Amino acid sequence: MKVTVIGTGNMGGALVRGLVRSGVLPAADITCTALSESTLGKLRSFDSGLVLTTDNVAAVRGADVVVIAVKPWVIASVVEQIASALDATRQCVVSMVAGISLDDLAGMFDQWSGQVPPLCVAIPNTAIELKCGVSFLTMRGLSQVQSRDVTGLFAALGKCYVVDEPHLRAGTVLASCGIAYALRYIHAAAQGGVELGFRPAEAQDIVAHTVKGAAELLIANGTHAEQEIDKVTTAGGLTIRGLNAMEHAGFSSAVIKGLKA
Repeated sequence: MKVTVIGTGNMGGALVRGLVRSGVLPAADITCTALSESTLGKLRSFDSGLVLTTDNVAAVRGADVVVIAVKPWVIASVVEQIASALDATRQCVVSMVAGISLDDLAGMFDQWSGQVPPLCVAIPNTAIELKCGVSFLTMRGLSQVQSRDVTGLFAALGKCYVVDEPHLRAGTVLASCGIAYALRYIHAAAQGGVELGFRPAEAQDIVAHTVKGAAELLIANGTHAEQEIDKVTTAGGLTIRGLNAMEHAGFSSAVIKGLKA
């Protein structure tokens, strides 16, 4: 299977690095495009076996899966460029562009070429770079083989959920945006650690590994978060005092409000 990734900035670059690290594809089977040579240079430094180009049209020819990972305001011009070069009978298109629906994509391809290829919208988070991502996929028109192949790519990069389109928005909030929310907690806790006497780098390292450990407990044990909390909240102890103070300040409510916003 050959994959082309159009737009290899933050998210597209994370996808490429994750695919290479996972070993699911050899680097030579991944074609990457970007507007600037400096962006491509970073990928060249990562793995010289990647196929790198600034020509989107040339990049899609020969690919089995074409991934579009550009900014929302750029996708229409990208589709205009590549639509006539695609073979809808054998190629599928995966959009990693937030806010662009399957109907939006179909309309763009129909406008510029009169043919609509099999389409998938994928919403991953940046942790796919380290094979620890969470991705949500919704598909239209893919064959069984194409569906298996696309799902396999993202499953190699972490947890992968195939959902109906209405659930993509919730998935974006919990997982894609959720990376930033988790990092904001880590930043806040690290600031507290500095006030408690640790150097900034030490505090962040402590908190990051603590959060990693907490997540691993839930995943490994299959327990509810409150069950793990109960194990460390002794009567009259420090942990329950801290939790109650956070809740009095609106911790859980603030998280839920942020997600709903």
